[in-house]
Amino acid sequence: MRAIGIILAGGNSSKMQKLSNKRAIAAMPIACSYRAIDFVLSSMSNSHIQKVAVLTQYNSRSLNEHLSSSKWWDFGRKQGGLYVFTPTITIDNGFWYRGTADAIYQNISFLKNSHEPYVVIASGDGVYKLDFNKVLEYHIEKNSDITIVCKTADAAMDISRFGVIQTDEDLRITEFEEKPQNKSANLISTGIYIMRRRQLIEMIEKAAEAEQYDFVADILIRNKESKRIFAYEMESYWRNISAVEAYYKTNMDFLNPAIRNYFFAEYPDIYSKIDDLPPAKYNQGVTVKNSLIASGCIINGTVENSILFKKVYVGNNSIIKNSIILNDVHIGDNTYIENCIVESRDTICANTTYVGEPNFPKIVIEKNERYVL
Repeated sequence: MRAIGIILAGGNSSKMQKLSNKRAIAAMPIACSYRAIDFVLSSMSNSHIQKVAVLTQYNSRSLNEHLSSSKWWDFGRKQGGLYVFTPTITIDNGFWYRGTADAIYQNISFLKNSHEPYVVIASGDGVYKLDFNKVLEYHIEKNSDITIVCKTADAAMDISRFGVIQTDEDLRITEFEEKPQNKSANLISTGIYIMRRRQLIEMIEKAAEAEQYDFVADILIRNKESKRIFAYEMESYWRNISAVEAYYKTNMDFLNPAIRNYFFAEYPDIYSKIDDLPPAKYNQGVTVKNSLIASGCIINGTVENSILFKKVYVGNNSIIKNSIILNDVHIGDNTYIENCIVESRDTICANTTYVGEPNFPKIVIEKNERYVL
């Protein structure tokens, strides 16, 4: 593909509450064995984008470890590769990333040293499959300056977390309102953009000169009249996980066989870093219904409509319902957990109960007795 990729994975969201205390949102676990960033990396790899930069900043240790080898997404090539850029303090620049446009500006040498004519910019917190070749064909066909991949929001989606777009009959964008309080339309931006590389360099440098740091507000919205900006509507599955309820619902969607098969049984594939763990162990007398259980788990109780990530231990007579248990959690005997998200590396004491609301999961963070010094 005649494009390079830029993944914006440096931001934080207060709507993730305590879940983002340990990791960047792009590093949040998804569907047992994946991270959120795996979906955009896989889409870029499957679209034959050979050169990708990931811009990280907030709480990025876990994300950087996940991206330590490019081979998992087939970016370990002589031509191209996977680059991870963190903020760098220099004589000329003493700032961390002050916004998405500033993050690109501080790494503008990546753009200038590349030769591909187009750039695909995407956030790292979306769960989807997308053929960027089709978006590029649409971009060229429309003679567009910037193409924004959009999605029609369903009734349950909180559109105040997104940019809301209105278009004319030709799908040219006429209005773009970032995170509106009142619903004016139901077409939202997915945070995926395509534009010419030279044009992006020009616009980013101009914004930096004017001390403008946000890509949406200072690049897209400011130029919606002077530039030809078109919407490409995405019809397949797409979710953004940067709020607790959205993260919970997205994971629960993978208990639906149709969605699970779409991502993991249909071409193209989703790739991720692989841990060398034993298969899950189900001891005698356990009950597991409609759940995803990752490698390294040991189950001694009952698990229903839940997702257990790697190395989770469920004690005797414990019951887990409608919950997400993150990596390396030890759940003691006779514990009851329902409608919860249990943070990674937790130790849940025996004979305890945690119950959240069906649509508003409870975040469980316990003192980690196994890892205290």
